[in-house]
Amino acid sequence: MAESRPTLDIVAPFFNEAQSASAFAELLDRLEAAVSQRFGMAVHKILIDDGSRDDSAERFSQALSGSWEIVRLSRNFGKEVAVLAGLDQSRGDMVLVMDADLQHSLDISLKMIAELVENPDIDVVYAQNDRREASWRRSQLARLFYSLINSSQRFDIPENAGDFRVMRAAVARALTSLRDKRRFNKGLFAWAGFRQKAIEYSPENRASGKSKWSRLNLIAFSLEGFTSFSVIPLRIISLSGMLAALAGLLYGAKVFFEVMFYGIAVPGYPSLMVAVVLLGGLNLTLLGLIGEYVWVTLSESKDRPVYIVRDVLRGEILRGEVLHGEALRGEVAADRLPGAPGA
Repeated sequence: MAESRPTLDIVAPFFNEAQSASAFAELLDRLEAAVSQRFGMAVHKILIDDGSRDDSAERFSQALSGSWEIVRLSRNFGKEVAVLAGLDQSRGDMVLVMDADLQHSLDISLKMIAELVENPDIDVVYAQNDRREASWRRSQLARLFYSLINSSQRFDIPENAGDFRVMRAAVARALTSLRDKRRFNKGLFAWAGFRQKAIEYSPENRASGKSKWSRLNLIAFSLEGFTSFSVIPLRIISLSGMLAALAGLLYGAKVFFEVMFYGIAVPGYPSLMVAVVLLGGLNLTLLGLIGEYVWVTLSESKDRPVYIVRDVLRGEILRGEVLHGEALRGEVAADRLPGAPGA
């Protein structure tokens, strides 16, 4: 009986990428051919439609060849959750996670796969953005973010490392066991541990459209990271409270000495208003930050699935029958999908 070939699963989430569907499908074909020739591996493609509002899924289903499936989520759950949906579906010996906007190149993908194949003592190889095109201000803010978030935990989140990575099956299974609903993949990848290696890369230009990440999205994403993996904001709250109390004590001592020893009358109304407005604003800000932590706790305590699948489109499947684009419809909770924990 002939031995089955090892399998590489390619997980690629997308949202409104209809214009790049043909080009990305072509890149996957070239990647599949190279992986088969160089490493003797079969390739299965798992694309996750994160609630696209255009006809992205239909275009991908027409452009893809070989063994593939498109998991269409019931709405937009966010890229972090879409990656989890892809990992839930994966069954390969190795899993490559990449974006469908063509910013993750063929060469870097092959380089990461080669590192994992040639080094059995490594479990994960991830791409680290060299940030050559980033502005000085953005680079400094990123450095500050990582230094703060890494200062209060026993593991470090690598700077400028995203979802673009290849991992062994054991790592993928470990990640699917983490069912956080408010997900920060950078932190989850680091928290899971395993032996990891970084490869620097420069992202390619987008094939079409524009980035879905606005400044507000980046701020919200950073806050998600802090509330999920750092106690620093809470310590800042404690420190701010102590500093405010100390400032009040020193100011009170100053007023006391001026009145008792120098007979200086301290004007009350202006200083009182400044103190009330300043401390009131500080209190509201810090209460809002505490509220973020409370909301994260509430979200995680609700017994909801991380995501819901609308349907699955499948082409030729390595692991079973040929469906050629037949839609498997029905509302399926993430925990009941093939490949999910407990399935």
